Amino acid sequence: MDFNQFRSTVFGGIHKNINFIDIISGILRDATPRVLTRSRLPHWLKEIDQLDEGRRKVLESRVDYCCRLTQKTPLPENARILKDHTFRKKDVHSAYFFDTNEYTRYFPADMRWLHQDGDVTWLFDYPTIVKSRPIGDNNVNSVLINQDKTRHFLFINDPFRWEDKEERVIFRGDAKGKPNRKLFLEKFIDHPMCDVRDTTQKDSDCPPEWRTDRMMSIYEHLKYKYIMSLEGNDVASNLKWVMSSNSIAVMPMPKYETWYMEGTLIPDWHFICIKPDYSDFEEKIAWYNSHPDEAKAIISHAHDYVRQFTDKKFEKLVSIAVFDKYFRMTN
Repeated sequence: MDFNQFRSTVFGGIHKNINFIDIISGILRDATPRVLTRSRLPHWLKEIDQLDEGRRKVLESRVDYCCRLTQKTPLPENARILKDHTFRKKDVHSAYFFDTNEYTRYFPADMRWLHQDGDVTWLFDYPTIVKSRPIGDNNVNSVLINQDKTRHFLFINDPFRWEDKEERVIFRGDAKGKPNRKLFLEKFIDHPMCDVRDTTQKDSDCPPEWRTDRMMSIYEHLKYKYIMSLEGNDVASNLKWVMSSNSIAVMPMPKYETWYMEGTLIPDWHFICIKPDYSDFEEKIAWYNSHPDEAKAIISHAHDYVRQFTDKKFEKLVSIAVFDKYFRMTN
């Protein structure tokens, strides 16, 4: 690591979130007596009511997007109660526990709910709290909450200007069992416009010459004007930090969405949109290379989109409001 990379990474905000700190914070929150946290719910609901009209409309829009329930929907008999939602349950991943407990601790212990952790790409018969869901009109029972956010919700400060970046496309990602990524690698592994490699660590099903064992830092990605954001098990996990950078995310229309509301992204406004078979990839990149003003406009629009997720207090209010709506509709 050279000095500039060290300085930018350590002091400039180009680093991955620190999972250890979030775990300690989660444990401390969990240790707080529930009688204290539940007494705070009226305070948070009052804070929501006292938002100015503009902020209130933004909050309500996001709540209705993440929780699309419009009528009372009873849960099945096997629905758990919040009292049983504990860190000691072996069937709940710690990251998903901490990220839901951060807000469920404000609600009564007898509230019933359904929760599915992990990369969710399917639909449900009953309203269920999830991290991810398919984009579309039939996902009403999939209620989004920001989960596994230490890994997924990362925004950065890019030290490089668009004009100073290399006019190529970078991609590093695990392609094992992901046909969309394998197809991209197959088409562009040796293309002069691209720097792409499979980073599968074990038992890759890609040819050995496609692979690399060297992990590339975020800082190194930022030297390129274009960064591929290809969906993996669900969403593209790098999309958030790419859209906060001075590079441009390149991807087909997303199929899945999270708290980031990927379904509301506008093609060729927030990102460069390419066909799922990548047949227009070269044409689109060449066009933006020759139209820098349009490229920089996409970066500006992406930054505007990211900004709505950077106010931590507002994010908390939206999250509490989503849970409040979910419990009102299901209990």
